[in-house]
Amino acid sequence: MHIVDIILKKRNGGELSAEEIDFFIKGYVSGELPDYQIAALLMAVWFRGMNTRETTDLTLAMTRSGDLVDLSAIHGIKVDKHSTGGVADTTTLVLAPLVAACGGRVAKMSGRGLGHTGGTLDKLESIPGFSVDQPMERFREIVNRVGLSVIGQTANLVPADKMLYSLRDVTGTVDNLSLIAGSIMSKKLAAGSDAIVLDVKTGSGAFMRERKDAEALARAMVDIGNGAGKKTVALVTDMNQPLGNAVGNALEVREALEILKGEHPGDLKEVALALASWMLILSGLAADETEARQALEEALSSGEGLKRFRALVEAQGGDGRVVDNPAGILPKARRVIPVKASADGYVSSMENAEIGMSALLLGAGRQSKTDVIDPAVGIWMKRRLGDRVKPGDVLAEFHVNDEKNLQEAMQRFTTAVKITPKTPEKNPLIYRVVE
Repeated sequence: MHIVDIILKKRNGGELSAEEIDFFIKGYVSGELPDYQIAALLMAVWFRGMNTRETTDLTLAMTRSGDLVDLSAIHGIKVDKHSTGGVADTTTLVLAPLVAACGGRVAKMSGRGLGHTGGTLDKLESIPGFSVDQPMERFREIVNRVGLSVIGQTANLVPADKMLYSLRDVTGTVDNLSLIAGSIMSKKLAAGSDAIVLDVKTGSGAFMRERKDAEALARAMVDIGNGAGKKTVALVTDMNQPLGNAVGNALEVREALEILKGEHPGDLKEVALALASWMLILSGLAADETEARQALEEALSSGEGLKRFRALVEAQGGDGRVVDNPAGILPKARRVIPVKASADGYVSSMENAEIGMSALLLGAGRQSKTDVIDPAVGIWMKRRLGDRVKPGDVLAEFHVNDEKNLQEAMQRFTTAVKITPKTPEKNPLIYRVVE
């Protein structure tokens, strides 16, 4: 088997066999095949595409390129959730304790990515003492006892994805459906859960801004998951405004706790409960969405979800008092600065990515892997799409420590939030469920 033959085959519109895909993935990871040949193949894939079978075989070959997590010692069906990313997307901190309270098992491994704010690991690390660095034996023990655990990815999980993504990033081949789906799903398959619920975002704050692209990605990933023997469902959800009100790490923990205490309704709660419902269904713990929703609402009203959050924090070395006194335990910014409306009308649109960038400029996220996140800073939204405002009304509160980029952050934010005389049409929170 020769890599040039594989490149030419795909360049000419041919369908690669599982053996050919496995050959080039193994060869690249081992160092036997050079970057320039794999770059040529990636470009051929970008132009010619891959069908469902090729995409599944690519994902499985990537999955097998490194460690495979063994969760067999954890009782019951293990269910994972993945989001394609957005602004104020704190669903994991809400849904994982609720699913655990209903008898589910959430064994979640997360990576540290770049973005507007930190990932789930960074949010949890804003709780004093919380450690995401747990040995696998301890990880499995926590899930068996508490029902959930969240830790960092192992060093050798899907090395093919890391290598291919770095190459795609510098060769203009990032935005290919098969390559995106393979990248996401290879990590989910390697993480060892039995079932996967995907949250595919679409809108101004999402990777897939167009709904049709988000639905195509959702379908591709569901096909991969089910083709690999994992029960998989995707929800296509709206990301045309911050999902929650909090954009920032400690702030997002605070909002998650408010929801778990029953104090805070809204879009974040609704999407979290929708995702959690499917996690229960795929776990065999509910027959349908109605039954699942009832169980989750009971876990909320009884306080059992909140108890699971406390148990998770304490099991991983964190200060459990954060549940009772988040304001006293979580880090706080030195200044809270209101950002006010300058016009009369309705909040008609938000350029959501710019709001995320404003939080990043305050120090809530990373622009490079070496950046240090400030867990205390961020933005708390005070208005949602469709709200009526007048000049002087507070649109958001900026939680600030370092003021170096404050003016730019405020400028980006005020430009991103549009106020017009006309009431906007309201988008659905959930566009589609892909089974």
